[in-house]
Amino acid sequence: MTGFYRTGKCETGRDDLGRHVVCAQVTAEFLAYTRALGNDLSTPRPGFPGLKAGDRWCLCVSRWKEAVDAGVPTPVVLAATHENALDVVSMEELMRYAIEPVA
Repeated sequence: MTGFYRTGKCETGRDDLGRHVVCAQVTAEFLAYTRALGNDLSTPRPGFPGLKAGDRWCLCVSRWKEAVDAGVPTPVVLAATHENALDVVSMEELMRYAIEPVA
């Protein structure tokens, strides 16, 4: 179950210091990138099945932006991304990587 609060939603609150608000469909390249930076999202651990390319996961907006800036963007599901992401990235940037049409 994704989301900081494991509700299946990319919602945030004061306990979520990483701001897990970008719903992404992770790629193999992104998983390798974030693992190289010390955040291994692909290895299963107790309570966490590990991610594989194509899985959807709520990412920290700063890590998503960092990956975009490094040339390793991962697609975004706009309808499931929390509006607080706009405090860090623009709507235009999110839309550039959106995989589903915006209503």
